[in-house]
Amino acid sequence: MISSSSPQPTLFTPFTACIAAYSLPEEFTNPFNEEPHPLSLLAAEELQHHLQTQQDWEHNFGLQPEQEGAVIGKMFGVLVVRNQLQEIGYLSAFSGKLAGGFHHKRFVPPVFDSLTQGSFLNRGMQELSHLNAEIKSLQAQEKLGHQPQIEALKERRKNHSIALQGQLFDQFHFHNKAGKQKSLRQIFRHAANGNPPAGAGECAAPKLLQYAFQNKLEPLALAEFWWGKSPKSAYWKHGQFYPACREKCAPILSHMLEDVVLAAQSH
Repeated sequence: MISSSSPQPTLFTPFTACIAAYSLPEEFTNPFNEEPHPLSLLAAEELQHHLQTQQDWEHNFGLQPEQEGAVIGKMFGVLVVRNQLQEIGYLSAFSGKLAGGFHHKRFVPPVFDSLTQGSFLNRGMQELSHLNAEIKSLQAQEKLGHQPQIEALKERRKNHSIALQGQLFDQFHFHNKAGKQKSLRQIFRHAANGNPPAGAGECAAPKLLQYAFQNKLEPLALAEFWWGKSPKSAYWKHGQFYPACREKCAPILSHMLEDVVLAAQSH
């Protein structure tokens, strides 16, 4: 039974609905399973209600025609967990940024916060902007014979971008149940090209598991759903559930779930 007065991690969310009739999964649900456990579906339903009623932030999911700005649908995730008091609740997360930021009430934090003021990433992006402006200015004067200088600046921009991406990857370290940590570079060392894809580590599933392991919460069931319209692909549909992505998440989750017994994947 969930006790609201029990000491809990801040982001451990007790179920609003009664869960007495639900059976707990005997093994952690496979994140690549397309059929979420009923308890994670209930957690997702409660999170969706929160998305529809919260007043803390604004994000244009494309669901309200009067909203202005770019439409950005978003992947959300819920992780049903058991705390050290044997209470059942869940954690919530979103992929990437939400409403322009990483930190919002109810949601787990990012594995690495790249938006910190004065961070290497902000300085690096400013340098890229400066190089882009120089290139654009010289291209406008191309008849004056600036092509060699333009090419040199483009090469400098390319090298700077690669170095900046690599430095960003080095900031992501993922825990597993046993407390073992691995960086993104280590995790993707034996992947197709040896480098993590852009955005790796920012998906909902790794964020949820990271918070759970760091706060001694036992993961029981995971579900991820798309919320809003997708301006890029008809594959993502509002309110539908999806398995964890294989390109970005499979190598990371393989490490994070190394000591976790997974339920058999259904077909």
